[in-house]
Amino acid sequence: MKICILLPDLRGGGAERVSLDLGHAFAAMGHEVDFALMQRSGDFLAEAEAAFSVADFAAPRARQVLFKLTAYLRESRPDVVVAAMWPLTVIAPLAQRLSGHRCRVIISEHGMLSAQYEGWGWAHRLILRGSSWLGYRLADARMGVSAGVAKDMARLSGMAPSRIVAIYNPLRRLAPPGDVHMAAANALWNSHGPRILTVGSLKTVKNHALLLRAFARVPGAQARLMIVGQGPEEGRLRALVADLGLGERVIFAGFQADPAAVYATADLFVLSSDREGFGNVLVEALSFGLPVVSTDCPAGPAEILGNGRWGYLVPVRDEQALAQAMTAALSAPVDRDALKARAAEFAPDIAARKYLDLVGLT
Repeated sequence: MKICILLPDLRGGGAERVSLDLGHAFAAMGHEVDFALMQRSGDFLAEAEAAFSVADFAAPRARQVLFKLTAYLRESRPDVVVAAMWPLTVIAPLAQRLSGHRCRVIISEHGMLSAQYEGWGWAHRLILRGSSWLGYRLADARMGVSAGVAKDMARLSGMAPSRIVAIYNPLRRLAPPGDVHMAAANALWNSHGPRILTVGSLKTVKNHALLLRAFARVPGAQARLMIVGQGPEEGRLRALVADLGLGERVIFAGFQADPAAVYATADLFVLSSDREGFGNVLVEALSFGLPVVSTDCPAGPAEILGNGRWGYLVPVRDEQALAQAMTAALSAPVDRDALKARAAEFAPDIAARKYLDLVGLT
């Protein structure tokens, strides 16, 4: 069976990493996998090109995708299209109809669209609601990466919640790092004190500023905070580090294609986001047996952490509560085997079977 995964690009974000893991899982099941991209770019492009056929629509605007995708479907004739992220999730079902090629279309949202586009004005909200009302109904199956995202999709489209399912993101287990990578990570930390890690794009919604202010409250001059990721907020965050007098206690490690070594050398993982569609990095941290502190933001963290069973949850934007939870987590006993077992429940092969179950093609 031939499966096409449709994405805007392959930049270093959670949805792109998840889609690659899903592609590898489909391939391991014996299926042929193609990637179709609005633009052939991104940190994960080399990995995709090494394993899959990659089609480039060279479409800087979503409105240019419809007819290019229609032509692709006529020529490539996949059995299944997995379209991720609006507006591709509403374009793909329409392109399938226009192409005349009968294939199954699964649409997958990775974030809470109502919150993501909240400040874009009434005209954009009208387009979002109208397109989801039509596009979701034309799809063969609809899913969100958490129960919260699925509910948001139902509200936006006016569909019955029972017609939109939640399938948690597939996360591959990172390979154990070798001695060279471990040594490099330890050198990067440059401290034997408590090591606190966060991984994610440096953008406003991740609220790294909250994390920095909370970290400033954590006792111990030897404690270090490593921020893995890149993005438009880096300059502002570096300035905040200076204002807080944190100096070399905060390490900006940039984008890491394979962050296994920094997970393996950390003592605690913290997520400070205002919202998350899922929270892939929480699963990655659990897979290394790392204790986790996260804001209880919509929609994924509470679902991943079992409402506090597998990690600490604190109110969104509460600097004091975040600092207190970080301090408590650093001194609390940790059942690393239980955390790793929880992470194993998000294995890519489990998610891949659920995707195909949606359209009766397992």
